[in-house]
Amino acid sequence: MKIINTNNLEEMEWKSPKGKFGGFGKQVSEALGRVRTSTDLDLRHPFDVEIARLAPGQILCPYHSHSAQWEFYHVIAGQGQVRHAEGTSPIGPGDAFVFKPGAAHQMINNSGADLVFYIIADNPIGETCYYPDSDKYAVQSTARKLLRSADLDYFDGEE
Repeated sequence: MKIINTNNLEEMEWKSPKGKFGGFGKQVSEALGRVRTSTDLDLRHPFDVEIARLAPGQILCPYHSHSAQWEFYHVIAGQGQVRHAEGTSPIGPGDAFVFKPGAAHQMINNSGADLVFYIIADNPIGETCYYPDSDKYAVQSTARKLLRSADLDYFDGEE
């Protein structure tokens, strides 16, 4: 059995090319040995856990839905919003919610302090995503590709 302390994990930062999207994350599952590209469930793990942090004003990623993936969110600290099919809802410490396949969603920190939350996803093999704001699809493969009639960049039509 492997035990890690999430307080000691390196926090990774990422930003979209024009800076509209971004955030920070601690990749808990990878620290426990998850191999993201493996099809062997002993290496892939049946779910993925991340501790995500959005600085004030950050939006985690474009508004999107998954074809097969379930995502569970649990807010640990801070205030923000979650965008969903019915609009947006305020979120804060202790709030938990889930998005089933086909349910579009987006995390937004519209407050003046960091928003910290867990994301737990089942990450099924063969997953695709749809981006309603830019009308495009992501098809998971060894390389991230987005399609309309030709390959697109991940942030095409989003920033």
